[in-house]
Amino acid sequence: MDLFTHVILGYLISYGIVGYAPQYLAAGALAGGLPDADILFFPIAKRFPVLRHHGITHSILGVTVVALVGGLVIAPRILPGAPLVYFLVMEAAGLGHMLGDAFTHFSVAPLLPFSERPLEVDADRAINLILLVASVTSIVLLASERFRVPFPVYTWTVYGMMIFYGGYLAIRLAGRLSMGSLRRQFPGYTHVAPTGNPFSWLLLYERRADGRIRTGYLRYSFGRGIVDGPHDVDVPLESDGAQGPVATEREALERSYPLARHTSTIIDQTYHAAVAEPVAGGGWLVQWYSLEFGAFGRAAAVRVRIGPDGSLHAKSGWVPVPAGRPESGLAG
Repeated sequence: MDLFTHVILGYLISYGIVGYAPQYLAAGALAGGLPDADILFFPIAKRFPVLRHHGITHSILGVTVVALVGGLVIAPRILPGAPLVYFLVMEAAGLGHMLGDAFTHFSVAPLLPFSERPLEVDADRAINLILLVASVTSIVLLASERFRVPFPVYTWTVYGMMIFYGGYLAIRLAGRLSMGSLRRQFPGYTHVAPTGNPFSWLLLYERRADGRIRTGYLRYSFGRGIVDGPHDVDVPLESDGAQGPVATEREALERSYPLARHTSTIIDQTYHAAVAEPVAGGGWLVQWYSLEFGAFGRAAAVRVRIGPDGSLHAKSGWVPVPAGRPESGLAG
């Protein structure tokens, strides 16, 4: 989850524990974001891997140490309040941060440094535009309401946020559980990928052999079932040096794919799909677009234009998701 979401969830968790108590809400909001301060350890994280991002600060031990120091030592020296209450809200908010990240496809190891065993629910993207916008809006709204609106308006704002975030997480979790049942129907599909839409999911597979990759996917909509696919394609990872005009859709996909994956790291490192269409005057337009990195009907993509003579020209961008029958691409 993004930092803003962690902060607002820390605030809401604290409100659920102590109600309206500004000093404790501030401590909880701060503790909700503090685990991500591990980015400051980046220069030495290679030497001490336990300090990596989503390392010790995202563990029960790390959260508890921060809550002990912050709640029992630092916070009472800055603001009035009971040290044990400070500890409680900071511990709860810190654990909320850890569990929030574990809820996504970015795993944490909650028992570090004693165990590297990961916890990953894989029910949401690590950075989801819907949550990011909602969280930034929530923070701005709470700040703008401070001392400017009647107290009941503020409380209903907080309750509304609790309902929104609780409902969002419940929908995501229910969708993830549904994907478990779908995997049993398609045993060859090995990976579940949440998308930016909380109701939309991908089920995918990838197989590499002899310099080629065969991948496939289907799209599942929570409450509606399979809405697209299955699709699959077999393409080379690198160019085979073929030249000359391109006659078929399959040839267009094979010729364009190596260039597309080298043009965009997003295409290379996320599951993606493609649409190949002939163009007037000869040649083809092939659009490889990310199945995961997108929102509001657009996605990160690479457009490869194949000229009548077989020449290739690639350009990356943020484009509308192409219509028509998609062919699945590679998971990097």
